[in-house]
Amino acid sequence: MLQRSTIQLLRFHFSFFLLPVYLFALGLVPIIDIPNALLVFAILHLLVYPASNGYNSYMDRDEGSIGGLARPLQPTRQLLLVTFTMDMLAIGLSLIVSLVFAIGIAAYILASRAYSSRKIRLKKYPITGYLTVVLFQGGVTFFLTYHGCSVGKSLDAPVAGIIAATLLIGAFYPLTQIYQHEADKKDGVTTISALLGYRGTFIFTAILYLLAMAALSWLFLERQEPYKLLIIATIMLPALVYFFVWAGKLWADTAVADFTHTMRMNLIASLCSNLAFLIILIRR
Repeated sequence: MLQRSTIQLLRFHFSFFLLPVYLFALGLVPIIDIPNALLVFAILHLLVYPASNGYNSYMDRDEGSIGGLARPLQPTRQLLLVTFTMDMLAIGLSLIVSLVFAIGIAAYILASRAYSSRKIRLKKYPITGYLTVVLFQGGVTFFLTYHGCSVGKSLDAPVAGIIAATLLIGAFYPLTQIYQHEADKKDGVTTISALLGYRGTFIFTAILYLLAMAALSWLFLERQEPYKLLIIATIMLPALVYFFVWAGKLWADTAVADFTHTMRMNLIASLCSNLAFLIILIRR
């Protein structure tokens, strides 16, 4: 029987924050293979992401707030066994989609483990750790979704889409670390947010978001679909408003770089981006 701590630390609800990349890629697939699209969704959001969360929690053994959890429980060995089982199941199911997809999922899992593992611990290196996360959660996931959900298993994913997905993850990811500077420091970890500082994190996020919008402009204007760019820009407005209001408060007092503001930013940005990409998917 699964222990309460195991279920909590898998953080299934956190998959919602990574859903936009899947919806974005799916909305660009010319002809969707619906059974495989459902399978790809399940592999990513019900197995790979939760197992990655669980493994990270097992290695970190956080006592303070972490992404999506204000009061995390302490992990047991059961959590490690469950994450390993989920990983093996994810790779096995991925072979139903394609060999390329299975190799990509295995690479994602290995990168995630290297990021969190106490022996390798990529997360303690601000740039290497950051690039590992944004490349795999962004570009690699976009490519795998596009490939796995397409009839014929196309390898011709749009480059602008891969870049945009990477930049969108890269823009908002440092904000998820902004309240953990002290806790990370005690654990010997220097995140990209800690390297940039509180104000630098907001400036960095703003720059990468602008670059992401430029990549989206390239993608949709080249495809002669400017209305899709307008949909995204319009629906993302609440997230941008909250971002600038929070930035204004932080410029006056860095104490607002806390768990509550971070999770609120994460939720608003995820709701807006999920809605935007879902609308584009439905309109197709």
